[in-house]
Amino acid sequence: MNPFFFFSKSVKPQVEKSNQFYFSIRIAKPQDLKSISEILTNSFHSREGIMSYVYPFLRLSIYEDLRNRIRSKGEHYLCIIAMVIKDSKSTENLSTIEGQDLVGTVEISVRSLQQNGLLFLNPWQLDNFEYAYLSNLAVDADYRRLGIAQQLLNFCEHRVLEWGFGDLYLHVLENNYSARRLYHKAGYRLQEVEWTFGSLLFGQPRKLLLRKSFSGKT
Repeated sequence: MNPFFFFSKSVKPQVEKSNQFYFSIRIAKPQDLKSISEILTNSFHSREGIMSYVYPFLRLSIYEDLRNRIRSKGEHYLCIIAMVIKDSKSTENLSTIEGQDLVGTVEISVRSLQQNGLLFLNPWQLDNFEYAYLSNLAVDADYRRLGIAQQLLNFCEHRVLEWGFGDLYLHVLENNYSARRLYHKAGYRLQEVEWTFGSLLFGQPRKLLLRKSFSGKT
């Protein structure tokens, strides 16, 4: 039995104990915004040195951007979260968030190459103007290597298939080796290496575009 549950028409909600905790996967709600923005800021930005002064502003910016995306209620946009349930009684009513801590998040959406101005800059999918895209996968540092990121990916892939897409794309920095290992293990393969002015002029890490095909095509 899958140790995580999914809110989906074709997948029955399930929950199971793992490593002394119950984990669940669900779609984010407005009351989750503060915790999500905290996890994203901690995962992608440092608090050391001068960044400690900038950190609150980064967190606020992430919060506002995320709130706008969730409020948009786009047909093909979801913010998904992972919860750890410390009180076993909470599993009796999974619609509440009492006794639960938010420990992971990810977003999926459908993007348009033409709308993003990438039609000629990224020729990797010229035959399809819209594509499913995964972003902002992050897990709290205290709950990593427990399979949470993989379960978030599984949820996203299942939903993308429901949307009718046969591929899922994402970006990862070339020096983020732990994330690259996760994605490679999950079946994502390199589609394109993207250079930026920062990588060309200042040696900053390049962005790698990864793709997973659900149709068996490469």
